[in-house]
Amino acid sequence: MTYNHLGRTGLKVSRLGLGTMNFGWVTDEPTSFAILDRAVEEGINVIDTADVYGGPQSPDMAQGYGLSEEIIGRWLAQGGGRRDQIVLATKLYQPMGTGPNDKYLSAYKIRRAAEASLRRLQTDHIDLYQMHHVDRSTPWDEIWQAMEQLVREGKVTYVGSSNFAGWHIATAQQEASKRHFLGLVSEQSLYNLNARTIELELIPALRHYGLGLIPWSPLGGGLLGGALQKADSGRRSSPDFLATVEQYRPQLERYEALCADLGERPADIALAWLLHNPAVATTIVGPRTPEQLTDSLRAPHLSLSPETLRTLDEIWPGLGGEAPEAYAW
Repeated sequence: MTYNHLGRTGLKVSRLGLGTMNFGWVTDEPTSFAILDRAVEEGINVIDTADVYGGPQSPDMAQGYGLSEEIIGRWLAQGGGRRDQIVLATKLYQPMGTGPNDKYLSAYKIRRAAEASLRRLQTDHIDLYQMHHVDRSTPWDEIWQAMEQLVREGKVTYVGSSNFAGWHIATAQQEASKRHFLGLVSEQSLYNLNARTIELELIPALRHYGLGLIPWSPLGGGLLGGALQKADSGRRSSPDFLATVEQYRPQLERYEALCADLGERPADIALAWLLHNPAVATTIVGPRTPEQLTDSLRAPHLSLSPETLRTLDEIWPGLGGEAPEAYAW
């Protein structure tokens, strides 16, 4: 495994991070333990979860919420130095109950959410505490005061964001700077060959403020993982997925032919493309089995030629580069 700094921090993170949204939902506890063991054995040190992970992602079915953190907590409780080998990342924001203060980013919610995650994770600190979405109704002074308190108490080491826009990053960092606080160190966002909107303004903002980018859905929900060969089995046989495959069939045919010419799996090429971007600190993979995790381990060691990168841009074009040059002189 290779490692990179998380943005402007001194923290080293593995180029692949383990996403655990499936834990407790489609992946049972013994299999989750096996995946975690394999990840650590292979040098993956980023374990990413969220308080809401572990069940269907809808407020009216909250009975599964917290299961992913609980499973990780029971894995950590086995000891053997597990906690010291990982960078433990979790998130808050989503509803964790039906009360008016059971969601978003008030100081009240931040304190309670952090304490609840620490209990479920069976640890005394969170290495990277990420805001799962921007809260447009809570002032940054309130958010940063609550986060600063957690840092002072040793319960949180770094703060990150997820699903923020470029101007949200700028506002957050300017307000943190006024308080002489480190502020955000990372942004976790949707990014893959077929979803490149963040290249317009978010990535330039991350570069300016020194935040590490953590892409989620690097395979586009399976679209970039060999969809033409796998569209007849499992979740990839669903009508919605098959419709998406048909929508992008011309690009997929060119893409998978390119991967075949290179002698590489489409999933590995998609991950390697992300890791060639200097903005990317680590990218999240969400295996459902230990074998799927093992299959992803080649990507950090793949070097794509300039010609291959140009061809990928032709097949999966972005929006023309960074704003405003992407659309103006």
